[in-house]
Formats: sequence, C-alpha cells, structure tokens
Amino acid sequence: MTTLIEIDGSRGEGGGQILRTSLALSVITGRPVQFRRIRAKRSKPGLRRQHLTAVNAAAEICGGRVDGARIGSTDVLFEPGPVRGGDYTFSIGSAGSASLVLQTVLAPLLMADEPSNVVLEGGTHNPMAPPFDFLQRCFLPVLAAMGARVELTLERSGFYPAGGGRMRAIIAPCKHLQPLSLMERGEATRRSAHVMLANLPEHIATRELDVVRERLDWCEDETRVSKPRGAKGPCNVLLLEVGHSNVTELVTAFGEKGVRAEAVAGKAVSALNQYLASDAPVGEHLADQLMVPLALAGEGRYRTLPLSLHSRTNIETIQRFVDVNFHLEQEDAAVVVSVQAG
Repeated sequence: MTTLIEIDGSRGEGGGQILRTSLALSVITGRPVQFRRIRAKRSKPGLRRQHLTAVNAAAEICGGRVDGARIGSTDVLFEPGPVRGGDYTFSIGSAGSASLVLQTVLAPLLMADEPSNVVLEGGTHNPMAPPFDFLQRCFLPVLAAMGARVELTLERSGFYPAGGGRMRAIIAPCKHLQPLSLMERGEATRRSAHVMLANLPEHIATRELDVVRERLDWCEDETRVSKPRGAKGPCNVLLLEVGHSNVTELVTAFGEKGVRAEAVAGKAVSALNQYLASDAPVGEHLADQLMVPLALAGEGRYRTLPLSLHSRTNIETIQRFVDVNFHLEQEDAAVVVSVQAG
C-alpha cells in the first residue's frame, strides 16, 4: 500500500503554493496526501475558488478521489489515480488565477501517455500570480529547453476583480524532462514596456510609460499600449520585459484604486532594476517555477537572486514527494540552485 503523505499547509510561507505543488507531485508519484491547515497564514485561510478548482482539476486528470474539498476547507484528503491526457476545461467562476490552476496540472499532464488540450477560465492577469505573458515568454521557453512542448494561447483577457478570461494549453507528453543548466543570461536581444488598459482614462498609461522612459532610458518605440477587447471591468497592467538569448525576465505591476500611475510604474521599474543590477539569469518568480521541472528531471542548476520564503517552502514541499537534493550556494549577489537525484 502506498504510504500517505501528510502536508502541513501552515509551514514556511503558508500559502497556496504548498497545495499546488503537492497536488501535482501526488498525481505524478501516485502518493495520496492528507492536507492540514491549508493556507493557514493567509487572511482568509482554507480553499478559495481558485484553490478548489485546482484540487478538482488534479482529481479530474487522474480519476482521483477527494474528501473535504469545499470553499473554506482547511483539511482535504486527496487520493490520485493514473494521469490521463485528453480534453479538459477548468473554470474558476471568479477572477481567481487560471495560471495557478495550470501550474497544478501542467507537470502531471506532461507525464501522460496522450496529449492534452486544456482550457482554463478565470483571471489571466492577477496580482500575486504569474500572468499569461510570464508563462508564455519566460517559463515555457525554458521548459522547452528541457524537452517539453507546450503551446499556450490567450483567447480572452481576464482581470481582477471581474475575471472572464480564457487561455488554452496544448500539452504534448514528455515523460523524461532533460536536465537544465541556466547560469548566464546570454546576449541582450530585446526590451519592451507594455501597458494593458481597459475602461480607464488613457492618461494613466501615458504617465506610466513616461516614468519607464525616464528612469530606464528606454525609447518611444520600446513602449506600447493595448486595450484588451471585451474586458469585463477596469484594468491597468504594466509589463516590463527584458530578453536575452538564454532567458527572458518579465516584471508586472497592477494599478490599484487610489494609487498614482507614477507609483505603479515606479514599483515595476525598481523591481526590474534589482534584476538588472545582478547578473543572475533567473528572476525571483522563474526560480520558483523551475523547481518542480528540475526535480522531475533529477538534475539541473541555475543562478538566481536570493531565494524568497515562497521558493524555500516550495523546496521543502518537493522533497516530501521526490527523492532529490536541493543545494543552495551563495555566489556574490546571486544564489546557485543545484538539484541532484537522492
């Protein structure tokens, strides 16, 4: 009988990443999980809509059994079955992050025997979650270098708090991910600033891009504004992208009621400057996204900025399911993350 793993959701960072990583690796390894104290360190503990959708999505792709999963649940039992490729639609029913639901099912569906066509409905650009653009231009190209073929398309943008977004992922089977070594950025290839604006005055975008051009010394033709069609509510998203031959970094800032456009842009510029001031190729959020793929490959390494508590908690969670060792080595202002099979 397969040994049940008990996961304490209050450990470390104490958020939803513990749940998502555990669900994905439970499906892949076939290990059942008893979750306790889910999202205990959040202002509203327990499952919210996007987390409940992630639990049910994980169960659907493997014919698993779930006990105790409902809005607000802090204790859930998850018993996986064999993962199955196919056509799936997962709708959050709110502006909850569709990207985070995809994060839950992507790695397991790579291990399936058949390709998968996955439609995800909800928020596509959310604070505290990787936006669609990050997945498409930062994460998936690195995953492709490990042998995975995933095509991600945005069919409709969805913003907090209205939601209504829709993205599609075509996932080809890839049961054996290749090791990754990402130690240098490579040659600079492009940079851009993009404001997504809907149902708000245009001067907001103008003021944000003025700050970007002034503080980063970027040109007019490196900035643009788009107006997402069919946006159900107001949106103001600033995306700063810097591309290199080996990796792309994307920094996102979201407009908030009562926060000046200059402050929104200033926050994004400061975050990008922190990345640019180092020579580490992997930014804070990509560092977190790469941990599960490297663990499944059984080998790999990358240079990144100092790890967040979020990433350190993710390492602890992964090691509950996969026999790998993570080694962290300080190297000037960067950290080298190395993964080896145990």
